[in-house]
Amino acid sequence: MILPDGRRIDASGEFIDYDEGFFAMGGLEALAEWVAQGCPGGAEIDPALRLGPPVSRPSKIVCVGLNYHDHVREFGNEIPPEPALFMKASSAWSGPYDDVIRPRGAEKLDYEVELAVVIGCLASNLSEHEASSCIAGYSVFCDYSERAFQKEMGGQWTKGKSADSFAPMGPCLVTPDEVADPHGLRLWCKVNTETRQNGWTGDMIFKIPFLISYISRFMTLLPGDVISTGTPGGVGMGMSPPKYLQPGDSVECGIEGLGELRQRVVPG
Repeated sequence: MILPDGRRIDASGEFIDYDEGFFAMGGLEALAEWVAQGCPGGAEIDPALRLGPPVSRPSKIVCVGLNYHDHVREFGNEIPPEPALFMKASSAWSGPYDDVIRPRGAEKLDYEVELAVVIGCLASNLSEHEASSCIAGYSVFCDYSERAFQKEMGGQWTKGKSADSFAPMGPCLVTPDEVADPHGLRLWCKVNTETRQNGWTGDMIFKIPFLISYISRFMTLLPGDVISTGTPGGVGMGMSPPKYLQPGDSVECGIEGLGELRQRVVPG
């Protein structure tokens, strides 16, 4: 638990991990009550210790492609009539400051800053009205991709999206009561301090309640599942010439009010 003064408090003696069972059994409400009582039994954590992702490995990481108007424009595409969905393997799950590993044989490693939505309840065939009440919180996500694996090797996108370390999220899960408007947030990505992406979530083509409702038509979303809602323009593949990540590069992704995550690119 990150307190308003910045201190990190260990809640593991009082709660199970932040996983499907935690969200399904009212864990967020119990956690809020524990904090209001002064975090009894919780010890302060050294700020230098590694942070893992703020949700235990989800059953599904569902991603939305081409969901920002300026991202569609940078590739000269038409506005999609429905959301384009793809999955990332849960084994790609990673912490907010962990290294991103460039896979062996990879030459076109790319970045995409995204707003992640964490599901807080069982969701199947929800209406848009019902969808908003099923959000546990928001976080910063980077959808790393190996574009040659994704685009040049046939089949679907999954093989270019699922390498180990390709799904970092964090540094924290921010609950909906602290996000006044999830469609009014600035988000950005810097590579070696150069700003590559600088957009805002209001540019989404398909908004969050619609995405949750739409996805829940095709699969049951479980508590703790993550929906990554797309990226603004400025990705490496969209530049002329393309600018892909190299070992030693530093990537910083941030969203207003949600924090920043940072990765260093290392060879696999």
